[in-house]
Amino acid sequence: MAGTELLPKEYGYVALVLAFYCFLNFWMSFQVGKARKKYKVLYPTMYAIESENKDAKLFNCVQRGHQNSLEMMPMFFILMMIGGIKHPCTCAVLGLLYSITRFFYFKGYATGDPQNRLTIGKYGFLALLGLMICTISFGINQLRG
Repeated sequence: MAGTELLPKEYGYVALVLAFYCFLNFWMSFQVGKARKKYKVLYPTMYAIESENKDAKLFNCVQRGHQNSLEMMPMFFILMMIGGIKHPCTCAVLGLLYSITRFFYFKGYATGDPQNRLTIGKYGFLALLGLMICTISFGINQLRG
């Protein structure tokens, strides 16, 4: 196929991890949908108001866990795709680690206590740092040509 021979064969792992993260994101969005029904927060309301809904904090924690994952997704995807050109296996492992920590970040947040998101979720930033290093390495290597 045209263009694929420019990428290392192992880049397929990068693509698979990105697809895995998409499934994780879908799962989180379904959890938000379930929380909407459970806590009676109707669309298009993004966040519940505590004066109007006694379960606002519980819903907002579920919503915020997903929203934060969406906010971080573009950076994660770009770092994976670019860094993975030179370091596909390393990026795939770091991306899988990031995805797993995002699951625990979401689950911890969804408990209603935002501090619980950090128990395992905080390690996702180490994975992002590793992905940044891989992307910087790719950039430097590319400039040296």
